[in-house]
Amino acid sequence: MGVVTHEFEVISPLPPTKVFKAFVLDFDNLFPKVVPHAVKSIELLEGDGGPGSIKKITFAEDSQVKYVKQKIEAMDKQNLSHTYSVIEGDALMNVLEKITYETKFEAAPGGGTLCKRICKYYTIGDIEIKEEEIKAGSERQAAVYKAVEDYLLANPHLYN
Repeated sequence: MGVVTHEFEVISPLPPTKVFKAFVLDFDNLFPKVVPHAVKSIELLEGDGGPGSIKKITFAEDSQVKYVKQKIEAMDKQNLSHTYSVIEGDALMNVLEKITYETKFEAAPGGGTLCKRICKYYTIGDIEIKEEEIKAGSERQAAVYKAVEDYLLANPHLYN
């Protein structure tokens, strides 16, 4: 098994606690409502939503990825960090054992939030992942992030 690591950052004008609440604590309710063209439903299969919990995310009909199962590895509400792994589904493309996302929301210089994400792709055997595939995944995530951010900006009363 090999591990390919990819890091990316996104800056938001919203405060870190608001972003954490929306993107982590209320993810299951918010995402299907805000990005129904991407996320059809999110279902808690095991646990209470905290570490050890397993969720099934079903994507929109026209998505090339139909579903994934995520396992919540860690959640630190005090430090606004969250780690989860994709453990099953089309996104693994029969070449990955899992994908782990470590996300930290912190105050950005000049205000807002700096969202730092480290993605670790655990390959099966000696299979190599193309940089274009990783970049395309990051771009899709950034587009969804932006859509949710726009929703929060249009609804400033949420997650205060």
